[in-house]
Amino acid sequence: MLALASPALAISVAGMCLIVIARYFATSGLFAWAARRIRPEVYAPSDPKKAARLSRQVRREIGWSITAALFYGVPAGVTAHLWLNHGMTRIYIDPHAMPLWWMPVSVFLYLFIHDAWFYWTHRAMHHWPWLFRKAHAVHHESRPPTAWAAMAFHPWESLSAAWLVPALAFLIPIHAGGLMLVLLVMTFFGVTNHMGWEIFPRRWVEGWFGRHIISASHHHLHHSQYLSNYGLYFRFWDRLCGTDKGLSDELLRPRERQR
Repeated sequence: MLALASPALAISVAGMCLIVIARYFATSGLFAWAARRIRPEVYAPSDPKKAARLSRQVRREIGWSITAALFYGVPAGVTAHLWLNHGMTRIYIDPHAMPLWWMPVSVFLYLFIHDAWFYWTHRAMHHWPWLFRKAHAVHHESRPPTAWAAMAFHPWESLSAAWLVPALAFLIPIHAGGLMLVLLVMTFFGVTNHMGWEIFPRRWVEGWFGRHIISASHHHLHHSQYLSNYGLYFRFWDRLCGTDKGLSDELLRPRERQR
């Protein structure tokens, strides 16, 4: 055990924390920049009071997100160290180490398990008032959220989820490229679901894609009504458990005008 607690471990943890922070600023920053150009009424309001309120909200979102990035970076750094230096995970490099069909299956399993964990913990934080006040209320201070709110979590909420994907790396075999894809999907949904406007065409959102996959129109309703639409990637759990309240007309209407 002493061999595991080495300078290499500290470097791995510090490096991963920096990577998570850099990924956050790169992705949220890119989408926020695009949003200012495409939807200035949302991200650059002309009303000075609204602009000042939005500026304070974004600063708060960034502050909480940097804190959350540290909580996510620590288990990720430990896992990366144990994989690269001790071979203790189920992450593999050789694409032939497992059947090729396992690559997409493993990616789906990681996303499905993460989505299930997110749904039930997210729902618990809304249905237990003390848990909402202690943890999840921080995320809902953003009304409406922006692209910078993707990781705006209280430390208690970060602790509830930051360990999950690293833990799966010890249990379910996955190619390193597949794991990168999982992280990319996590980042994309985390940012775009909080955009405050719908990036997908209305025909997608109201078609097969939107009936099964969560987008901003679905998650935005959660931020306005709270006790519904708890999922992250898929609408499966919301539909199964009767918590799916549909899509936000507020976000779909602007898309209609743009067609």
